[in-house]
Amino acid sequence: MEKFVIEGGVALSGTIVPAGNKNGALPILACSVLTEGELVVSNVPRIRDVDAMLELLQGVGVTVEWSGPHEVRLCGAKVTQTAPPRGPSELIRASFLLAGPLLARFGRAEMAPPGGDVIGRRRLDPHLDAFRALGASVSFGRDIGLKAPAGGLVAGAIFLDEPSVMATENALMAAALTPGTTWIGNAACEPHVQDLARLLIKMGAKISGVGSNVVEVTGVAELGGATHRIAPDHIEIGSFMALAGATGGELRILDVVAEDLRMIRLVFQRLGLRSELDGEDIFIPGGQELVIARDSGEYKSKIQDGPWPAFPADLTSIAVALATQCAGSVLVHEWMFENRLIFTDKLGLMGADIVLCDPHRAIVTGPSRLRGERVESPDIRAGMAMLIAALCADGVSEIENIQQIDRGYERIDERLRALGARIERRAMETVER
Repeated sequence: MEKFVIEGGVALSGTIVPAGNKNGALPILACSVLTEGELVVSNVPRIRDVDAMLELLQGVGVTVEWSGPHEVRLCGAKVTQTAPPRGPSELIRASFLLAGPLLARFGRAEMAPPGGDVIGRRRLDPHLDAFRALGASVSFGRDIGLKAPAGGLVAGAIFLDEPSVMATENALMAAALTPGTTWIGNAACEPHVQDLARLLIKMGAKISGVGSNVVEVTGVAELGGATHRIAPDHIEIGSFMALAGATGGELRILDVVAEDLRMIRLVFQRLGLRSELDGEDIFIPGGQELVIARDSGEYKSKIQDGPWPAFPADLTSIAVALATQCAGSVLVHEWMFENRLIFTDKLGLMGADIVLCDPHRAIVTGPSRLRGERVESPDIRAGMAMLIAALCADGVSEIENIQQIDRGYERIDERLRALGARIERRAMETVER
């Protein structure tokens, strides 16, 4: 086990290149199960969740070869197993992304209950309803059994009861290998869902409505290999923007997709953080005075997450950390996951002025002079929020359970040191709690 030891109080400045989108990489890698052809995927983030997905793929028979620091070659020609290994399945929520490809290609799948962040209940019902709409039957035991009709899945109409990202991705992958036209309503349309659709088009499917909540997929009996570069991670970019703002640093983030950052920039601007687009880069000026803008009529400002194109739920924790360094008060409403804001007690321990109204709402008042403390990361994004707080706090902080942060942020300590951070990765002593 490892921990981060951080000495705060340094304005982080410089230039950084964002990693490939974590939430885009996982379904894109899962597409290797859909075809006997080779997939060559570049800009793959080297993080724990990707390692777990590759272990899952190898467990069902996909050959995996790293051909570069961030490029991986995958071939599903020898896939025979329809039950992904239980061990890595219990590590990540995205293990269930193999259900659609296995069901579409082999007519069956046996899926262990997936693991992942404990940020609230995360339903599998939209996935299972999508598979049922394509003719599959579902059985429950220790594992979840999926079985297609004798002739394979049948194209049809899918309407999701919530715009679940992973359920949309599973539906897209299953429909791409199901001949005929499948209609997906109330679909998620996040940037990583769009990136998956672009890959499936390269593999031979016809997809219209990409980027909207109504998608039509004309599937084929056989998909081919393809080469694809994963888009930059807008969640990581938002995290670095907040990090620069909270520490007062000047930061240039290279090669972003400006369209993916519209709502993020708008919400951060409401917290007083100004950003500028410069060609393919985004620039955060240093030394900004962060003042929360009140709503018209002098009402308290509010940040609320939601399905795309609303503010991403994965950035809610990050926004809370940034708000602790902003003058004024803001209500943060995280309506999607009932445990996401529970970590705010750790920021309170560091000196943040946060009132947790209920599991979904918190009022943050700043700026707070944070102090170094010993805390533990409960999930990926809360861990990054605590890292932001530690980097702008007085004194030394220790963050434990950092494998959670490593699940979503590649070599974060090395990359932050390059920006001037005083951060070390250390082994946990056996005498520590």
